[in-house]
Amino acid sequence: MLTTPLLSLFLLLPTLALGDSGHNNRMDIRSHARQRNHARAAALQENESHMLRREFNDAVEHKMARKLSRGGLEFAKRKADGTQCRPKNGTVPTTSWKNASPSSTATSTSVVASSAAASSDVATTTTSTDQAQATTSSTTEQQATSSSSADSSAATGVSLVSTPASYAGHTPNGNKAGVSAGDSLSWLSGKLGWWYDWSATPSGSCGNAVSVPMIWGGGTADSDDAARLEAFKSLNYVPEYIIGFEEPDCAAGSGSAGMDVSTAISIWNQYVVPKGEAGSILVGPSMCKQAAESGWLGPFMEGVTRKPDIMNIHVNKNSAAGIYADIDHYYNTYGLPIWVTEFACVDDSTSFIPCTDQSEIDSFINTAVDIFESDSRIAGYAYSNGYGLGDVWPMVSNGQLTASGQTYLAALSKYH
Repeated sequence: MLTTPLLSLFLLLPTLALGDSGHNNRMDIRSHARQRNHARAAALQENESHMLRREFNDAVEHKMARKLSRGGLEFAKRKADGTQCRPKNGTVPTTSWKNASPSSTATSTSVVASSAAASSDVATTTTSTDQAQATTSSTTEQQATSSSSADSSAATGVSLVSTPASYAGHTPNGNKAGVSAGDSLSWLSGKLGWWYDWSATPSGSCGNAVSVPMIWGGGTADSDDAARLEAFKSLNYVPEYIIGFEEPDCAAGSGSAGMDVSTAISIWNQYVVPKGEAGSILVGPSMCKQAAESGWLGPFMEGVTRKPDIMNIHVNKNSAAGIYADIDHYYNTYGLPIWVTEFACVDDSTSFIPCTDQSEIDSFINTAVDIFESDSRIAGYAYSNGYGLGDVWPMVSNGQLTASGQTYLAALSKYH
């Protein structure tokens, strides 16, 4: 028989065992909680590290792509072959990019107008020199451009699309900048890649800039037109580039050739196509109605036996939105690289009114040059010294470079 003390101890044993078990359970719960917390902290730390590595890699890729782009530009400049004003007889381009197919070539980034550009002011749409560097077709550079496009779009009102990289081959000496007429050449020495003066035999002191002959019209607009056509027929060499007809969609006079489509097709096929077959890069006719062209160019493009390699447009506008409207129309319609063979500050909203305010002209020149340099759809551009542009726009007056001419020179100097 158990004594009272022993009985009490016996009865307490289960309670002591149960208390031990509860303590162990609590310890297990705390241990699991600590393990979960450690796992969660490790996961968060790994995720943060991954984010930092990705941001660092993106930054490095962006910097490297910019260096590659700048390096490509400098290489293109150094590669300029020093073509003189008058090519030697029989000279042809060593490389041809004829009839490049937009769907079959490598792509590079280009700048096009977004809906924001339609309401932007000239003074607020100037892009920086870094943004205006020509782009390469490498995947790395595309990634870098994409990563910075949001900030660029907010600042400039533009968005990014793809453009065939081979279009760069249509730029004389790797330099888009040009001028019409030769009176400003002495001031622009070393800044230009090309120039022309609406004739078949341009002459002047142009340094290394390529002189581009032109077939102006059908020979019937006036005596100058007739002389120019005969001079073109007499060319006994293969020019590197040839510019097509001057605004044949408008009536002859005041600087337009005034040609019907069938006549233009016949002359093009007879005198221009053979040069193209021999190696010349062909720049098409320009339209005086700009983006409002009315049925002339389409039938011409369908009727010729060899289409132009480059689209030729005139931009007579006074805003960035106007510039983009012309570029977008011709690129989206015809899919060819573009030469802007004439650009000028003009209010064409109701009629043709040249700008007369020097500050407006200066702002437009800087905006236009920045757009042309940055948009890879543009392979060349030229300041217009044509008829009817008023007294303030022309680059030269009384043998001196005007304020407008000085602004163009300064705008080019940012790039060349």
